[in-house]
Amino acid sequence: MKKVAIGFFIFLALLLAAAVLVPVIFKDKIKLALDQQIENNINAQVLYETDNVSLSLLRDFPNLSLGVESLTVVGVDSFATDTLAQIPSFKMGLNLLSVFGDELKVNSITLDDPVIRLLVLKSGKANWDIMKEDTTATAETDTAASDFNMAIKGWQVNNGTIYYDDLSIPFGFAAYNVQHSGSGDFEKDVFDMKSKTTADHFVMTYDGTNYLENARLDADVTMAMDLNQYLYTFKDNNIRINEFPFKFDGTILMPDEAIDFDLTFSATETDFRNVLSVVPGMYTKEFENIKTEGKLSFDGYFKGRMIDTLMPGYGVDLKVMEGYFKYPDLPEAARNINVDMSVASKDGTPQNTDVNIRQFHMDLGKNPVDAKVMISGLETMKVDGNVKANVDLAELTKVYPVEGMTLRGLLKVDADAKGTYSETSMPVIDADLNLTNGYIKSKDFPAPIQNLNMVTNVRNTTGNTDDTRINIERFNMSLDGEPLEGRMLITGIDKPAFDGRIKGILDLTKLTKIFPQEGMTVAGRINADVTAKGKLSDIEEEKYNNVTANGTMAISNLSYVSTDLPQGMKISKANATFNNERVNLQNMSGHLGKSDFQASGTVSNYIGYALADNQSLRGNFNLKSNTFDVNEWMVDEAGAPAEDVEEGVVEVPKNLDLALNIDAKQVLYSNLKLNNVSGQVQVKDQVAKLNKVTFNTLGGTFATSGSYNTKNLQKPLFDMKLDIQNLGFKEAFDAFNTVQAFAPIAKLLEGKFNTNFAFAGELGQDMVPIFQTLDGEGVIKVLRAAVANVPVVEKISSLTHFQELRNFVIENKMIDARIIDGKLVVKPFNLNIGDIDMSVGGSTAANGNMDFTTALNVPTGKVGQQLGSSLAGILGANQKLVNTERVTLNLSVGGTFNDPKVALAGGSVKQKAADIVENVVQEKLNVVKQQADQRKQQLQDSINAELNRKKLDAERRAQQELEKKRKEAEQQIKKQAADKVGGFLKGLTKPATQQPDTTNKE
Repeated sequence: MKKVAIGFFIFLALLLAAAVLVPVIFKDKIKLALDQQIENNINAQVLYETDNVSLSLLRDFPNLSLGVESLTVVGVDSFATDTLAQIPSFKMGLNLLSVFGDELKVNSITLDDPVIRLLVLKSGKANWDIMKEDTTATAETDTAASDFNMAIKGWQVNNGTIYYDDLSIPFGFAAYNVQHSGSGDFEKDVFDMKSKTTADHFVMTYDGTNYLENARLDADVTMAMDLNQYLYTFKDNNIRINEFPFKFDGTILMPDEAIDFDLTFSATETDFRNVLSVVPGMYTKEFENIKTEGKLSFDGYFKGRMIDTLMPGYGVDLKVMEGYFKYPDLPEAARNINVDMSVASKDGTPQNTDVNIRQFHMDLGKNPVDAKVMISGLETMKVDGNVKANVDLAELTKVYPVEGMTLRGLLKVDADAKGTYSETSMPVIDADLNLTNGYIKSKDFPAPIQNLNMVTNVRNTTGNTDDTRINIERFNMSLDGEPLEGRMLITGIDKPAFDGRIKGILDLTKLTKIFPQEGMTVAGRINADVTAKGKLSDIEEEKYNNVTANGTMAISNLSYVSTDLPQGMKISKANATFNNERVNLQNMSGHLGKSDFQASGTVSNYIGYALADNQSLRGNFNLKSNTFDVNEWMVDEAGAPAEDVEEGVVEVPKNLDLALNIDAKQVLYSNLKLNNVSGQVQVKDQVAKLNKVTFNTLGGTFATSGSYNTKNLQKPLFDMKLDIQNLGFKEAFDAFNTVQAFAPIAKLLEGKFNTNFAFAGELGQDMVPIFQTLDGEGVIKVLRAAVANVPVVEKISSLTHFQELRNFVIENKMIDARIIDGKLVVKPFNLNIGDIDMSVGGSTAANGNMDFTTALNVPTGKVGQQLGSSLAGILGANQKLVNTERVTLNLSVGGTFNDPKVALAGGSVKQKAADIVENVVQEKLNVVKQQADQRKQQLQDSINAELNRKKLDAERRAQQELEKKRKEAEQQIKKQAADKVGGFLKGLTKPATQQPDTTNKE
């Protein structure tokens, strides 16, 4: 018995040892297999740290558990800046025995808190299409990776967030707190896959409009999987959005690149309440107490082939019979809700989509609403419809809760439209919208909006876009006793003419308390009297004499904060006068974020800027500030304002053509304080140009000119000319990244310098130059520099035993330098240190690598025995140190600044130190130039190839459009010919037989 117990404990110890050792033994194989699978199959950047990969036999015994923390998948090409998935925790439960084979069997996959972003471009290209094409049919390999397979049985997503945005439709949805689980034996060819998905918050959007908000999703789906046939069949399934349940029947077949759909769907319950729960704004916490009546039917299909050039057809039918709903706390109900509508497309394309609302009727208390609309096509739309409603707003609030607000007034809508809507045509429209005696009272503000009246009509009697009239005949209101009135007439759509006026006081503080703006806080008062009349075509052609615009505007205590402008803007006061061409701005003062400013100047083309997308706002401003903090306006890579960081790209706004004459006592940028800033900044076409901008900082004086280009926000460009006087070496090193990269010696130098330098290149997203892209040249004047404890000088002194090189002073020395292809090339310069003539030249790369040549011309007697022996071996028989007064040592300097490598590379009794360095540096300079030219040529070739591709693509699209128009013209000609022939035949029709005239005739 004792032996049995001992044997059991020995077995248990071995088992525990295996549990510890197996993950260690097989970790490399699993990691290698994972990397091989990613490399061979995934066309995306899969980012994770090796230290974040874990293996455990104890965590999921008897399975081997593979875990990856902080896993990120980033797209390539068009999606190079898009994150497809961020997964804080990824776990796989692996069959332990499968680790020894060629098929890795996965029992489970678990994703915790993943954020997945799915994107489809307008071209139809999807960011999740990251699987590489299978090339095994055309090429065979004998690598282990090619025989490696995976079999998955189950998976789970905990607290996921999923975004889907299809720009080609345009359609999108977002699902939050997603819980998803699925199972299926993928080792078999035929099996059932079961999945269950819930989402606490679901949003669905089409063409910028949210059709579902705050919805709950619950889906339980079983699909029959036939992997041999690539056939997937819906079996038991129930999908519920809020209280609206429906199901799918049918199959999905994917034999090749095409996908064949044969699906039908229908509601599984027929109460009107179910469909009411998905009406926007209805599904709130009070929904369960709403009383409803009525029935519905809902069904549809999705059938056909999906491939690049084809879409399946689809259709949806919805009927509501005698619907009714009533809120328990309100006195009136919505009754007689009857809907009969369908949406269908025979081939899934917008141009062949028909929307038919055969009936829509609803009584809101005693107020009837009726509509009928038929739409054929969604691009070129044929419309035939009408809407009629007479709504007492006070009656409306008795049916539908308008929380925190009292409404009164009569709203009348009577609209008819019939005809074709396209870029060149409009339906014949006769629409009136009138509001009489409107009254709006918010619980958040004591004073109501009163005497709100608006008379609006839209007319088009011919179907031509230029004959469209949008006329707000009258608009007036009073807010807390302060009147506001206006009118506006717009004629034409393509080149509209306008005639309008607004007069009165707009108190934004009061108005936004009545109508709160999500993500925005606005306050302040605007007193305006502005009249404008003219044509947009005259504005675009700058024929301002044909435009009438005049008026005044006074702004006081205006403040604005939004999600797009979290720094906020405050205008304490401003006065402006208008005429046709310009706005004269006077006495403007306020704050941008924490930065104060005072401004005055003129603005021109303001009407064109306001009314046209491609018009620039032009102006000339005088801008003063005591302290302006640029760091507040940094943005991160996604374009959002950065929080608590001093990194990001400062974007130059579009459609601006401004000259800013700046006078600022202090400007804060990154870790610098720029004092007494003056000069001009010109902003045009997303480029900011500096003209003779001067400032003081770090004890030195700066004069700058140059430009900063953000036309491509991912690759901002700059060019700069700097004239710097009396700047300290250490101060320059601490403040400027370029000095740290190219001249780290500056941190050890005591002294000051002047420089006149011009350089250009590309900036990174942190506003630091990308050193490999820099090019430039200039001169550096060392006023005084005390050299001591510099590693490279210490190495030279140790090699040569010249002690005077350890500490010396440089004064009034001019140094020429160039930046080529990201390398700082220092042209040879000479120093005299005691009886040593030194010449130095070479280059420093952005990564810190040095490649310098230093020549020392010294008295022969200074050369020690050891160095002399080495030098004699290099000089050879033709050059001897005997009877030679001076000798030149050629030293090569490599390595990095902190770890320099110095060696004796040659010597001469004839050549001067300067000549040796000049020859060597010139050779290196030629190599660097050649490399730079090659890189620029490669870049130009790439640009030319892309331009050629775009040109061919544009020509192809133009040809397709031309062919389309030709076919449309043929059809139009055929139709006109048929109409004429039909008319001619009607003219030949035999007239009806007439009875003889029996009246008396003379």
